[in-house]
Amino acid sequence: MQSNPQEIQPENPETNPNANKEKSNSPFQLALRRFLKNKMALISVFILLIIIILCILAPVFTDLDPEKTNLLLIEKGPSEEHILGTNGMGQDNFSRLLYGGRISLIVGLSAMFFTLVIGVVLGSIGGYYGGIIDNIIMRATDIMLMLPFLVLALTIMAIVDKVTIGLFVAIIALTAWPNLTRIIRGMYLSLREQEFVLGARAIGASDFRIIFKHFIPNAIGPIIVNATLMMATMIIAESALSFIGFGIPQPTPTWGNMISEAQNIRILRNHPEAWIPPGLGILVTVLAINFIGDGLRDAFDPKSNRR
Repeated sequence: MQSNPQEIQPENPETNPNANKEKSNSPFQLALRRFLKNKMALISVFILLIIIILCILAPVFTDLDPEKTNLLLIEKGPSEEHILGTNGMGQDNFSRLLYGGRISLIVGLSAMFFTLVIGVVLGSIGGYYGGIIDNIIMRATDIMLMLPFLVLALTIMAIVDKVTIGLFVAIIALTAWPNLTRIIRGMYLSLREQEFVLGARAIGASDFRIIFKHFIPNAIGPIIVNATLMMATMIIAESALSFIGFGIPQPTPTWGNMISEAQNIRILRNHPEAWIPPGLGILVTVLAINFIGDGLRDAFDPKSNRR
């Protein structure tokens, strides 16, 4: 009798779950899976998107000019035309809430972006090259860390004649970069002796290619997490500086200078609709961003890859 040779059947992905094991094994896909399992982070993303949409589409929800004054409507209570009443200059509080949220978000996002650029560039240069360049950058970082952020920002704003949105963003970015620089530098110091970096140097890869091809992709997780949390810090900084009168000046609306009007005890007691909504706007936005940052940190944490 002749025995029939066994036919070799191709692997079926449905019957062999390990067939496609390597297809979804990239760090970003793993991070995305873990992030999508974080319910609090997903709820925060949804809430933050609602706030952003409301602020961007402010002209759709109100046709009132947030900077237009009307002395006949000073400190009026809520009405059909003015949902949240008016402030001490007769300006509509609801329109100022939406447009002010837009300014606060723009300031937070812009300041975070420029701080991120400065911190990543300086941290990359210091951590990659080391030596005298690293010493210069670190000494400058130490000097900036010795100066309290608010004191330094207040000093600069007291010198300039008029604080604009662009100048305000620049002041925050130029005073908030040291912490991120130290974080990026520390990561680069640990990465530059890794085998894949030494191999890239051995085959003659340029410094620019090594930094952008190998270093930044390996540090992108902490960079994203710090950028997210930094945006929340920038919004709080804008609100704090505006509250004490050193932020973006009136009549430009921001959540911070809306709350600053509550320093008047009469408004604080009799018109809670004027300061509670912007306060809640800051609180909810910052909490949402922080929860998103926590979710990203858990998603990019290398220890969570171990099973």
